[in-house]
Amino acid sequence: MKRGKKYLAAAKLVDANKLYSLSEASALVKKTNTTKFDATVDLSIKLNVDTKQPDQMIRGTIVLPHGNGKTVRVLALTNKVDEAKAAGADYAGAKEMIEKITKESWFDYDVIVATPDMMGEIGKIGRILGPKGLMPNPKSGTVSPDIKKAVKEIKAGKVEYRVDKDGNINLSCAKVSFEEKKIAENLQALCDAIVRSRPLTVKGKYITNAAIHTTMGPSIHITFEGRDQ
Repeated sequence: MKRGKKYLAAAKLVDANKLYSLSEASALVKKTNTTKFDATVDLSIKLNVDTKQPDQMIRGTIVLPHGNGKTVRVLALTNKVDEAKAAGADYAGAKEMIEKITKESWFDYDVIVATPDMMGEIGKIGRILGPKGLMPNPKSGTVSPDIKKAVKEIKAGKVEYRVDKDGNINLSCAKVSFEEKKIAENLQALCDAIVRSRPLTVKGKYITNAAIHTTMGPSIHITFEGRDQ
């Protein structure tokens, strides 16, 4: 792939053979941003897991200390409409919202949260929500009897991390406009959560590679300071 002058200049700032600490990487990722817009800082991790084994399908959620800089539109499917709206839900309702999705192909939201009593109705449109990654799930914290807490956490920067079939985790963790300290603290929270998710059945090195980069910037390889072994 042919790279532009800005990318090549940014790449020269990165030592490809070095593992940077989270604080070093957080400072460097700002310097290597090549865009004029507020680029996203992405974290990519390669895990030594066998995703064919159910206990090695790493998945979890975490509320980032400083959010990830993205504005998330939340639809709450619940009978506790007032509670959901008070917590910050952009849209809230019960069966009438499900009908709107079905009849109007309405998808002007990023996340759906629901109370357990609504799952029977939501299951009827699973074929619509599933392919778009919108189906609420207790494992991701999007199905909860405490709708206020669920909505507040998502609005505060709750993200889900999940390993793909090849053992990779990729997710956005900050914006390049964040202070270095805030980027580092978000990274640390994510890294600690993933380390805590290590299955007991994994032998040898758990995290084989980890790096951060901006939307169009070079990769900066990081170390978890001894916690990734």
